[in-house]
Amino acid sequence: MTTDPTPAPEAHATDAHATDAPVPPADAPARTTAVPTAAPPLFGAPAAPGDEGTRPLQHDARRPPRWWGQALAMAVVAVFVGIFAWRAIGSLQSLLVNLLVAFFIALALEPIVVWLVRHGWKRGAAAAVSLLGGLVLVVVVLALFGNLFVQQLVQLVGNVPDLYASAQTMVQERFGRELPGMEDLLGQVAEQWGGEVASGALLVGSTVLGGVFASLTILLVTYYLLAAGPRFRASLCRWLTPNRQQDVLRLWEVTQVKVSDFINTRIVLAAIATAATFVFLLVLGTPYSLPLALFTGIVSQFVPTIGTYLGGALPVAVALTSQGVPQALGVLAFVIGYQQVENLWLAPKVSARALEMNPAVSFVVVLAFGAVFGPLGAFLGLPVAATIQAVANTYVQRHELVQSHMLHDPGEGPGSSSHMGSGDPAGRGDVEKTRAAARVADRRRADEA
Repeated sequence: MTTDPTPAPEAHATDAHATDAPVPPADAPARTTAVPTAAPPLFGAPAAPGDEGTRPLQHDARRPPRWWGQALAMAVVAVFVGIFAWRAIGSLQSLLVNLLVAFFIALALEPIVVWLVRHGWKRGAAAAVSLLGGLVLVVVVLALFGNLFVQQLVQLVGNVPDLYASAQTMVQERFGRELPGMEDLLGQVAEQWGGEVASGALLVGSTVLGGVFASLTILLVTYYLLAAGPRFRASLCRWLTPNRQQDVLRLWEVTQVKVSDFINTRIVLAAIATAATFVFLLVLGTPYSLPLALFTGIVSQFVPTIGTYLGGALPVAVALTSQGVPQALGVLAFVIGYQQVENLWLAPKVSARALEMNPAVSFVVVLAFGAVFGPLGAFLGLPVAATIQAVANTYVQRHELVQSHMLHDPGEGPGSSSHMGSGDPAGRGDVEKTRAAARVADRRRADEA
């Protein structure tokens, strides 16, 4: 069997065509074919059909973004809301102050209400009795000493012509000058200050009406807080998680304890001021020594800022009308000197023991709160600061102190009782006291339930 060596026509044509094509040299560079590049996509357009979700859209700088109008509108609304809130807070400042005073009075009277409830009283009746009892005590003190103050003031005004006549005689004899007569002086005063006195009388009248309204507001809010008691705290805690509820109730308990301690410090300072004033007036021979001393002690401690001057004005007036100018100056010097001793030494010491605060911190807190919030801030600064300190001791971590000679005086060891004011450098004692108070409060609430 033989085979035909002649190739097929198609294969022959292919080989011939391949043989005719030029063969590039071995060392020639490879020839590349240029591929046309697509134009870059427009801003905001996809790179190719189907790429809408794979390429982030770019912003055209020639046009504002879509959210610009909405953001501008929200900014304008926020500005107007802020201005409204600022003006509303300014208008409601007096109301907020009254609510704050009522809250602290309710905290101070809460132990009395709880004691009455334990002895079978209903909550509303106990709140009314405790509030009315405190109000009656204040009214009785004001009635007793206010009557004495008015009598001495009337007597002092009646003695003004005689005092002026004696001053005329003394000036004429010693300096050769003649003072105007009493009638001429009164006429000049009426001409110069008559209009201001009338406007001042109207201002005093409006102030008295505002004070009455504020007092009624404070009394009503205080009664509602005392009568509600646990129900008010329960209504607040229903909006919180169980852990937050424990924190709020513990903070409430700590605040109540600190406010009670603050009231106790005021009572102690009032007793000391009463005793010191009574001894001085007794030695000086001033009449009504005991009631005057009691008035000075109570008013100087429980009336913020002006209480010292108001409490010392009555003894000075009594000494001036019943004894003379030297005795009145002596009483004035005693009141000023005792007030300085109390502010710089006695009050910080007592506050440090009762409120567990450093004396220097107590003094600075009173000055700072008084400068920022006025008389009310000076009066409530210590319990607020003591509450903040107790909360910080409970929830803020405190660390052990390092060994350094800068942390104790020479001759004192790091573990001495005077180190940092106590033998507990880490502050665990305050934490344990606060937690113990919280446990006692929990047991009390469980017993009441």
